[in-house]
Amino acid sequence: MENSAVKAKKQKLVQVRNLVKHFPVENSDDVVRAVDGVSFDIFAGETLGLVGESGCGKSTVGRCLIRLYEPTSGDVFFEGQNIVGLPNNQMQKLRREMQIIFQDPYASLNPRLSIYSIISEPLKIHGIGNKTEQRDRVADLLKKVGLDTNYMFRYPHEFSGGQRQRIGIARALALNPKLIIADEPVSALDVSVQAQVVNLLQDLQNEFGLTYLFISHGLAVVEHISQRVAVMYLGKIVEIAEGRELYDNPLHPYTKALLSAIPIPDPKKKRERIVLQGDVPTPINPPSGCRFRTRCPFAIEDCARVVPELREIEKGHFAACIRVEGYESAPSL
Repeated sequence: MENSAVKAKKQKLVQVRNLVKHFPVENSDDVVRAVDGVSFDIFAGETLGLVGESGCGKSTVGRCLIRLYEPTSGDVFFEGQNIVGLPNNQMQKLRREMQIIFQDPYASLNPRLSIYSIISEPLKIHGIGNKTEQRDRVADLLKKVGLDTNYMFRYPHEFSGGQRQRIGIARALALNPKLIIADEPVSALDVSVQAQVVNLLQDLQNEFGLTYLFISHGLAVVEHISQRVAVMYLGKIVEIAEGRELYDNPLHPYTKALLSAIPIPDPKKKRERIVLQGDVPTPINPPSGCRFRTRCPFAIEDCARVVPELREIEKGHFAACIRVEGYESAPSL
């Protein structure tokens, strides 16, 4: 893990401010508040892990960052430029700098296209190289992700899940991007294959200086790969900190509950499990005040009326909870 002094010298590649994404409900005036006012930064060359329960809005955040989903409101700055509302012709140029690895390696590859066509498609769209150069680029990318160059003439159904995810990674690397959104890239894979893909992502980051937003609900995987970690609950970020700091000293009750569920690889040791009561509220009609209060063992009356801001409680450690010591005097993000 990098110390705060080193991180502070890095450039902010991505700055997200008050990002909101609501989805309309069919035949209703209601909306699904998938993301409801999220702010965070991603530094160049780092991996920011984004964790939380299924349905908390993690993947929606990632897709809004590269405008696969158009944000309802808020700002997303990439290298200082606000990309929200950017015309399509300008956005297409920026897409060379930001790519995504999708969660499902079986659904994210077109079964009718060969591996060569899949990986070379970004090169053709952006007019990079002639046919010979594109073929050489595809062969080089396959080598980078540990696959045989002869595989380029096969089709997705001929590969295992781990191999398909490597093909997806090769496609994401085709344009030499600066930012890659890794949307639960190992959740559909066996544990042994997960380790291979995570190690591959780290090797590629070291080789190409990539920046990752690593989205996952696998806390152990996120701990291994991320320099910083952000925790989401029901459309809100509730805590952000350096990876080691967050795992050793969680401040938000939800983070504590998540970390208590991580198994310890020692049969003689047991972790005190924090079991949350009740179900996750609907994002159509979330609770007033703190969204976690209906399941929080430490909730008080004020939690129902105060919407907690994400505040810096300790150096580089942000939390959104009025019960955290020092919250009132801490500056917000």
